[in-house]
Amino acid sequence: MQSLDIVIIGAGPTGLACAIEAQKRGLAYVVLEKGCITNSVFHFPAQMIFFTTPELLEIGGMPLVCEREKPTRNEALKYYRRVVGAYGLNVHQYEEVLRVEKAGEGSFIAVTPAGAYDAHTVVIATGYYDNPNFMDIPGEDLPHVSHYYTEAHPFYNRDVVVIGGKNSAAEAALELFRSGARVTLIHRGAELGQNVKYWVRPDIENRLKKGEIKSYFNAKVTEITPASVNVSQNGSQIEVPAQQVFALTGYHSSTQFFDQLGVTYDPATLRPQFDPETLETNVSGVYLAGSVTGGRQNGDIFIENGRFHGAVVAGRIGSRSKDARS
Repeated sequence: MQSLDIVIIGAGPTGLACAIEAQKRGLAYVVLEKGCITNSVFHFPAQMIFFTTPELLEIGGMPLVCEREKPTRNEALKYYRRVVGAYGLNVHQYEEVLRVEKAGEGSFIAVTPAGAYDAHTVVIATGYYDNPNFMDIPGEDLPHVSHYYTEAHPFYNRDVVVIGGKNSAAEAALELFRSGARVTLIHRGAELGQNVKYWVRPDIENRLKKGEIKSYFNAKVTEITPASVNVSQNGSQIEVPAQQVFALTGYHSSTQFFDQLGVTYDPATLRPQFDPETLETNVSGVYLAGSVTGGRQNGDIFIENGRFHGAVVAGRIGSRSKDARS
């Protein structure tokens, strides 16, 4: 069992920013990640372009260089690999934290398949992308239904239904359409989300207006069958052909570690209790960083602002460690 100042759970951009700040302050730490580094970014669609400019994704003072005004997914992945290598960050990939618990005053134990880690503090930086918002309808678990979109090529000349009305749904629908799929967009709202990217909105709206992408708004999906999606709209029941379904209905933070540690959170919003000045939860020594602070309301914290949580958390922990030693 290793004894550390900090165990950081999650190697997304925010978790890596926490590691950089901990390292700068001479704190002993480890980052434990169940997948690869920036696992969520890795699972973004292959051709995705970030909404923001590169300097807003940077951590550790290292520049992100990209060909165009906004970085692509692949450019971001390359950048974060370079950051980890340049700083020599202590990141354990593919080492999932199974359990984390309080072991006494100022002591926590994180258990993984590889062993156990003893630390004075815990930073939960797990994000939300691993936890889709399920519709809880029949057929949602069928093999042709996915809550993640990757790329369009396999769906050429196929009937594809995209459920959702935000950026991910709009971009997936457009790429699928341009790759020769017969696309139908279904959204429970009256119109597309207000935050659809400014360069995506006119494109998707024109495709909808021309009927090149079929659409049903103010519509509720009631069932998915092996060959169709059943929709209720304005009292009518509609059966939409579907050989593939992308249910892009959003994601939420996991409460696994909240429950294990006793972190208080709202059961409806999943928003945890924490001090906004220090990011410490109601459990002394347990901190949050990144979009995990938002629960279901994950639209307020992105890489752009979550990356600054590293300095806040590491600064607080570093001050406490210094006081303890003195």
